[in-house]
Amino acid sequence: MSKRQKDQQKIDDLLKSFVKENKLEKGLDQVNVEAAWRDLMGNGVNNYTNSVKLHKDTLYVELSSSVLREELSYGKDKIIKILNEGLKKELIAKLILR
Repeated sequence: MSKRQKDQQKIDDLLKSFVKENKLEKGLDQVNVEAAWRDLMGNGVNNYTNSVKLHKDTLYVELSSSVLREELSYGKDKIIKILNEGLKKELIAKLILR
């Protein structure tokens, strides 16, 4: 019985090691960035968002409204900061609106 007690680990630690061993971080980061965009930008922006893609440290967002794209381009730094805070990681360094 004592041998079993030594092998106890938190599920959180096990999942983190599984993700790291199987190199799943990039895929999870992509999913987390898409969810953060949806949650943090609100319905007004989401209605005009066609796609959100993370490639390395650059976030590519395709918008169907040129007016919204122009408006969001003025606050790129603030958007990056909000998304990184929501993700609790510094994943995004650059934002490209298309």
